[in-house]
Amino acid sequence: MKERNRYLKIVEWSEEDQCFVGSVPGWIGACNHGDNEEEVYRELCQIVDEWVEIYEKDGMPLPASTANKKYSGKFQLRLGSELHQVLAIRAMQNGDSLNAYCVKALEKALTQ
Repeated sequence: MKERNRYLKIVEWSEEDQCFVGSVPGWIGACNHGDNEEEVYRELCQIVDEWVEIYEKDGMPLPASTANKKYSGKFQLRLGSELHQVLAIRAMQNGDSLNAYCVKALEKALTQ
């Protein structure tokens, strides 16, 4: 397996730039762009290969793998007591648990 396959690579459309933009979350920010999604992905893979070479040449440890990472479905969120109160009240008004209400709100926010 190539080292580059250990990293999540994202190519997404940028409305602002009116082109596809490639990045490696947690390691390499937006680093290439173009009109062809597949070409941007190929270039992104080359960029990752080059960064891997640089890290290895300089004797630096590579960042932790991000591809195929497993998620538990749980994370802790710290928020102010006032927001906590508002969310809890809205959840009760909707007949939801606080957890269910927050999951619905996050899903809705991500689809907008």
